[in-house]
Amino acid sequence: MTAVPERDRTTRAARPAGPARGHLARAGAAAAVLALVVAAAGTASAQEGPGFATPDEATVVPGVMTYTAGEAQCTANFVFTDGADVFLGQAAHCAGTGATTEIDGCETGSLPLGTPVEIEGAEHPGTLAYSSWLTMQETGETDPDACRYNDFALVRIDPADIGRTNPTMPFYGGPTGVDPDGTRAGDPVFGYGNSSLRQGITALRPRTGVSLGTTGGGWTHQVGTVLPGIPGDSGSGYLSGDGTALGVLSTLNLAPVAGANGVSDLRSALDHANGPGGFGGALRLVTGELPFTPNPVPVDLG
Repeated sequence: MTAVPERDRTTRAARPAGPARGHLARAGAAAAVLALVVAAAGTASAQEGPGFATPDEATVVPGVMTYTAGEAQCTANFVFTDGADVFLGQAAHCAGTGATTEIDGCETGSLPLGTPVEIEGAEHPGTLAYSSWLTMQETGETDPDACRYNDFALVRIDPADIGRTNPTMPFYGGPTGVDPDGTRAGDPVFGYGNSSLRQGITALRPRTGVSLGTTGGGWTHQVGTVLPGIPGDSGSGYLSGDGTALGVLSTLNLAPVAGANGVSDLRSALDHANGPGGFGGALRLVTGELPFTPNPVPVDLG
């Protein structure tokens, strides 16, 4: 792992080896293919009928690998919609052009919007449609907690691949909504990573653990899990104990616990995207079609 300056003790979850947020042309086909109904504030659900694939048949789901500009491998977290397009979430730093120790999204460089993103299981590349880093740089964000921990991006799924997509989290089910108030130390958390370093072993993807507390003015949650997030898991999603979407894997930490991970708060990231990010309140998480089950990690680490 890259050496970390003593003052930071944190590094972005490295990947194995711009302009203002433009409103990309909204494909009417996406809205026609996907019928959405508002389920709760900040969430939407897919109606029965044409649209998403079933959970068993889908090939584009939370936890698939993404390759930004064909190189940086990350893991998608959840599925989102603004009512016209459908997106996969990933970490903003997956498009970063700086070193893994550069963790300030208000200063670190990023590839531009429109950058192609290969999506595992899709037949067409997606496109980088939103980056919290680019938005904060454009708007002159000065909140140090937001600059450090707002690590969220959206990849627009090609309309032709929506029929291959499902929002259900593998292994656990859900998400059941967006976590409204974060976690306290000791609360259970569940993650699903898909680093290429795991060599495609499905049993190594789920992660179960506990929160170590919320810091950064509510922008980040420190978590300790079995197994911990590793390079390539960047951007993967975490669920709270009730199955709500908690956040996005952002950092590998050396303190307070070596091997812990920093998870960017999803509620805060969505609020920012719907405000300065330009979505105007339209961006919503799409909830899973299967109920959440807090399954234990299926590997014997003893």
